[in-house]
Amino acid sequence: MDFRDTPEEAAFRKEVREFIAKEAPKGGSADPFSQQGTREWMKKLAERKWIAPAWPKEYGGAGMSVMEQFIFNSELAEARAPRPFGIAVGFAGPTLIVHGTEEQKKKYLPEILSGDAIWCQGYSEPGAGSDLASLQTRAVRDGDDYIINGQKIWTSGAHLAKWMILLARTDPDAPKHRGITYFIVDMKSPGITVRPLINAADSHEFNEVFFEDVRVPRENIIGEENRGWYLAQTTLSFERSNIGSAIGARQVVEDLAKFAREHRGDGTSTLAHNPAVRTELVDRFIEANVATMMSYKIVSMQAKEGVPPGHESSVAKLYGTELNQRIYRTGMKLLGMYGQLDGKSPGPEVPLKGRIKYMYLRSIANTIEGGTSEIQRNIIATRGLGLPRA
Repeated sequence: MDFRDTPEEAAFRKEVREFIAKEAPKGGSADPFSQQGTREWMKKLAERKWIAPAWPKEYGGAGMSVMEQFIFNSELAEARAPRPFGIAVGFAGPTLIVHGTEEQKKKYLPEILSGDAIWCQGYSEPGAGSDLASLQTRAVRDGDDYIINGQKIWTSGAHLAKWMILLARTDPDAPKHRGITYFIVDMKSPGITVRPLINAADSHEFNEVFFEDVRVPRENIIGEENRGWYLAQTTLSFERSNIGSAIGARQVVEDLAKFAREHRGDGTSTLAHNPAVRTELVDRFIEANVATMMSYKIVSMQAKEGVPPGHESSVAKLYGTELNQRIYRTGMKLLGMYGQLDGKSPGPEVPLKGRIKYMYLRSIANTIEGGTSEIQRNIIATRGLGLPRA
């Protein structure tokens, strides 16, 4: 790994840093990145083609290299600025660029880059989570349409989404990894019902989505019929190092250390005088820096043509999500009774604006969503270590 920027990369880092300092919403409220502030910030990024900077220029991106994308994400994370990511930018757009028709690209990509449409992802089902290829949602051909029946679950943002990328089974007699087709579904279609799922942190991100005789035109298939499983594995040469999460983890540890230095646990000395507190915070800080090194490893592989990350991404995902849980357990212990407060609690200012309680509860799902820790360990064992399948 080479941690040094080239002269060109150093100049780009300086450009991004200066842009953030000048244009990002400034503090002054408990949440400087209000909904309005975030929208204005995204418009400024869009003007520079920085909503999807790694997309090819012909589709509205900036045509950035992997390292430039890495630098861009790093600087946004260091500044704690909102990053333009999500289902639309991270999954739907890249899949369309690789496998979509020209008509599909012209219809959907400009809308994604403008930020005018939210997308959701119809993958998981009640009986098909980690074993996604066991999905049972059916799509049956009827003239120029497909009729879809079934259920999806844990669908983030479905209550807000305009479009869904959906995997449905079109050939029930084929082996389970085959016979699956990749659709774009209009979420306003008759027959779609969205029901909220409130998570342990008392927030509404997830939903369950029901399909009852939902008609989807054939032109909304991405790629070939029955080849959807392989499309679902598609990624662009897009920055997947997870550097933003690694930097975010380190920043939370730094916030906890600041609280320990300032808060007097027994009224005389600060928490930072407690050797056990110092030791645990140092452990978390070292672990956060290990996560950063993993990100550098992945981006270094991506930067070398023909060396895409494989099981290394699973290592980073497994380590990073379990690290999140350790950090927020440490946070809850450190805050003590304050850890029960959130940003909505009355009274004096809540330590760390109540983020620790929310993220402690929210982190429960980290080792499940996006591929469970068990699945990641299987990938590392078989593809990384070459161990036989059980």
